Amino acid sequence: MTFASPPYADTGLLAPEWGLSDAAAETGDLAYLQALLDAEAGLTRAQAALGLAPAEAATAVTRAAVRDRFGVRSVASRTREGGNPVIPLVADLTREVGEEYGPYVHRGATSQDIMDTATMLVAARTLGVVLAGLGRTERALAALASEHRDTVMPGRTLTQHAVPTTFGLKAAGWRSLVLDATDRVTRVRAALPVQLGGAAGTLAAFQAYGAADAAALVREYAGQVGLAAPVLPWHALRTPIADLAGCLACTAGALGKFGVDVLTLSRTEIGEVSEGSGGGSSAMPHKANPVRSTLLAAAARRAPQLAATLYGSLAAEDERPAGAWHAEWAPLRDLLRLVGGTAEHAAGLAEGLRVHPAAMRRNLGTTGGLIVSERLAAALAPVLGPARARALLTELARRAHAEGRPLSELLAGQEELRGVDLDDLSNPAHYTGFAESLTDRALERR
Repeated sequence: MTFASPPYADTGLLAPEWGLSDAAAETGDLAYLQALLDAEAGLTRAQAALGLAPAEAATAVTRAAVRDRFGVRSVASRTREGGNPVIPLVADLTREVGEEYGPYVHRGATSQDIMDTATMLVAARTLGVVLAGLGRTERALAALASEHRDTVMPGRTLTQHAVPTTFGLKAAGWRSLVLDATDRVTRVRAALPVQLGGAAGTLAAFQAYGAADAAALVREYAGQVGLAAPVLPWHALRTPIADLAGCLACTAGALGKFGVDVLTLSRTEIGEVSEGSGGGSSAMPHKANPVRSTLLAAAARRAPQLAATLYGSLAAEDERPAGAWHAEWAPLRDLLRLVGGTAEHAAGLAEGLRVHPAAMRRNLGTTGGLIVSERLAAALAPVLGPARARALLTELARRAHAEGRPLSELLAGQEELRGVDLDDLSNPAHYTGFAESLTDRALERR
């Protein structure tokens, strides 16, 4: 049997949320391998910058730290022996650097320093993909909100028609969630820290090699790899991972809200929106399934469980934990690639979304005018008195359902309402409250 790719390569066959996306490329084994090498090379450069290693060593390690020089499957096959990929990779990198400067590879560090730093690098790179997708989504939703500022549609609560709203306000709400997610991702990405503590978080080995200032060493390392400098080593203080989990789960949920609303509004019997290019069915030629919104909804359901494992790993014993740290790797990578791929789908959904105002107008009449009963109750109270107005509307609503007649027709037959402009009061387009100004206000946010 031959394979177009290695037999154990994860190409996303069962993960259409992220398969073959930019997020997949940033979180794959090759990307992780390069991040590990970047962490090792950055550490040697940091020590050289502080006079703790020859400049030539930094050059040699950096030149050797290229993933194409290493067999990812070979590293993976030896990972089980030590429980993490850093141990076999350090041996390979040391050999690649050569006898003269090989001793400066990984000097003073522990495996978790490199693994955590690499994980932060992978996260930072993948969050860049997430932010790009969120930016595209936000811009498309802003355009929809502006274009449909005055497009009236049924507002729905607990699955039923409530009062009229506008599609502009709905799109502005989706955009607001996307901006909330963007704020969180931006903040977390800027704070992703380098990891450096040595064997038990004391940096003792670096002191033995001549370091006089631990903070200066950590700052230099952070600068070399492009991450933040933490106050303390965080081997067993897993706030950075929890923060990542939170912002990613929030982002998945924010995009999921967009997705599930589109799923509802694109139902055949509602038809108020549709995806720009729906997916086909293996059995029913007539179908154009809302695939992108389906994938957004699926991701929103998966993300909380992945985040829960990461939150559970906050309980990390001793100076370096056994199990809690290891439990983070797979779910964090899954969460990064899931949200990265979903952000790309969300952008495509927002950019291609088709809005159908005629269907919205049609659906406003589904209840025969009952959608404005709240307005009628408020307007008729001064004419009839609150109790009489409510009793009359309750009775006419019952008759409208039973007789299949519009509420406006029944109201017109009431002698006590002669002289009241029932046409205006019954027009759903005249009862959208402050929807237009709320949309304008939401669009002021950048």
